[in-house]
Amino acid sequence: MVTLYQNKVIDQLRHVLGKKEHMVSITIRMEQIDPLAFFSAGETLFYGQRFYWSDCLHERTFVGLGRAQVIKSNEKTKKRFRDVEREWKQIVEGAFIEGQGPLMFGGFAFDPLKQSDEHWIEFPSAQFVVPTFLLTKQRDEIWLTVNVVHESLNQIEEMIDSLFHTRDESDSHRAHIVKKEEVARDQWLRSVHYATDLIRNDAIEKVVLARKLFLSFSERIDRSHVLHELHEQQPMSYIFAFENGSTCFIGASPEQLVRKNGHMCETACLAGSIRRGHTVKEDEELGRWLLQDDKNRREHAFVVDMIKQAMNEVCTEVVIPNEPTLLKMRHIQHLYTPVQAKVKEGVSIFSLVERLHPTPALGGFPKEKAVQTIREIEPLDRGWYAAPIGWVDANGNGEFAVAIRSALLEDNKAHLFAGCGIVAHSDPHNEYEETNVKFKPMLLALEGEQR
Repeated sequence: MVTLYQNKVIDQLRHVLGKKEHMVSITIRMEQIDPLAFFSAGETLFYGQRFYWSDCLHERTFVGLGRAQVIKSNEKTKKRFRDVEREWKQIVEGAFIEGQGPLMFGGFAFDPLKQSDEHWIEFPSAQFVVPTFLLTKQRDEIWLTVNVVHESLNQIEEMIDSLFHTRDESDSHRAHIVKKEEVARDQWLRSVHYATDLIRNDAIEKVVLARKLFLSFSERIDRSHVLHELHEQQPMSYIFAFENGSTCFIGASPEQLVRKNGHMCETACLAGSIRRGHTVKEDEELGRWLLQDDKNRREHAFVVDMIKQAMNEVCTEVVIPNEPTLLKMRHIQHLYTPVQAKVKEGVSIFSLVERLHPTPALGGFPKEKAVQTIREIEPLDRGWYAAPIGWVDANGNGEFAVAIRSALLEDNKAHLFAGCGIVAHSDPHNEYEETNVKFKPMLLALEGEQR
């Protein structure tokens, strides 16, 4: 069966590689393949050049292996969004496409003006990749897209043969944690106290402050295993991984930034949080308290108001419910308000991302003052944490999540990130405990092999 797929790919490429277009993109229908197994199979040939994406509704899963095209921008302003959009259009317009077409996946740094940390050196202000091989699972259908720029037919044939004949490594060694460190804990607590003073003095209305947890393992972290654990433990989240050489940014985010399909788009307001209860009764009581708590409702209202304003500028028929509901994840529950709208003519998904990032749920309010405050007092470089990560297809459709509940993996090391919204009456130690809850998804995925 594998030989049949190889032959179909090679035959189609043989007919089109004589085209003068810069890139050739062909797609064939496949039988069922487990996307996680395909990601793992790509480790030998494409370690450091893989990505994974699965949306929160399990409608689409993408696995990318190799790099046919790379778009990067080190631009420090909003121009980075337009740089990526312009280069993507040039690639699509110059490509020969047979089938569903190419797709690119990547993300942006939260704040390109923040002094860069050495751990994020491989992650520029913006980076997107068009993979050599793209596996797409859309509901029950599986497709393989091959994007060729310089590869020969023999190279493609050898790559496919390797991908579909990889041995099972399910019994490989499991790493265990040898060190756990809360990075700059006391400095972060002081930053929260300082932020509340700023807010009480009317210098700013809300700011989101993040902190970091560092883990060291006995051996290299198995990224495929972590993805599997995230799938098992966080079924209502966006599951993502983006490799850049020896580093991998990985996570399970509950938060959508924006989705565009034709002229329709949707986003979500997610702000205000509390832990899950140990019993059904306690969980319901905590949920009711969250729905009625003034601090969390005001924090949520900041997000709703900002997103409403941003959407009204570039959309029509913006629909927003009057009251939030509860979004219950495994360890935490959030106030949640969905938003739907019709995009005006000529508005791209990158225009939407540019306007929405960062929402008050990840930055604060007002936006510019909040980001400046984060830049000055937050004791870490967020890199791609809390920033947009997602995909765009050849037709300009796509989806971005907010990259929270995430970690940066480096060989046998993991840097975990979590933050919370600070308002006038925030208590530093309560906010600290909230970040502990938000660390749990990645902690459990990384510790899963030890259970």
